[in-house]
Amino acid sequence: MAMQPVHRRSVPEDVFDQIVSEVLSGEMQPGHALPSERMLAEALQVSRPAVREALKRVSAAGLVEVRQGNATTVRDFRRHAGLDLLPQLLLRGGELDVTVARSILEARLHNGPKVAELAAQRHRPDLPGLLEQAVCALESEDDPIERQRHALAFWDHVVDGADSIVFRLMYNTLRAAYEPALPALAVVMAAEVGRPQAYRAVARAIAAGDAPAAKQAAQDLLEPATTALTAVFMSMEESR
Repeated sequence: MAMQPVHRRSVPEDVFDQIVSEVLSGEMQPGHALPSERMLAEALQVSRPAVREALKRVSAAGLVEVRQGNATTVRDFRRHAGLDLLPQLLLRGGELDVTVARSILEARLHNGPKVAELAAQRHRPDLPGLLEQAVCALESEDDPIERQRHALAFWDHVVDGADSIVFRLMYNTLRAAYEPALPALAVVMAAEVGRPQAYRAVARAIAAGDAPAAKQAAQDLLEPATTALTAVFMSMEESR
């Protein structure tokens, strides 16, 4: 394994990151046994308690199976991990994984219209004002990265208005995965976040309590960029 000595302040966190990286890169295949705690501690130049704590986190993430008295084995993360793994999957080694980016776009297009529909149905009184503030901030912003942040703030309010804990947690995870990639996506997302009028159409439908219109306005907002980006990402996948 190509692991490096740990120098960061949070030792278990660094050990966790290195093991996760090895699993996600395929260096550690499902079913393979990890080195013992002692061997990992020696390779990483850390204490065994630090390795033990990191392995607990890796196990909780669904990446390994720890059995008392037996070897710790790698699991298939596609079958056992949760959405909290998305940030590590999207950006690996400082590079954007286009397959994961495509999946996030597809989930966004599927969930966004439904969330807007629910927000209109549930009609929270303070939501129209919050959405208007977010759209005004988006409209007055020139920086492409900051525009994305204002767009995220807009959707943050919409998700709150939908009043669904499942959509809330899903959105949190998708946002955590997306935010580190804002600079990489600034150019390709410019067409979407550069359309404040489309965000305002969603906001108006939600304020009016018109669920079908809110759903359609969200679809109209998200679909063009999603379709274009998905095609680009699929082309990049095929050219590998």
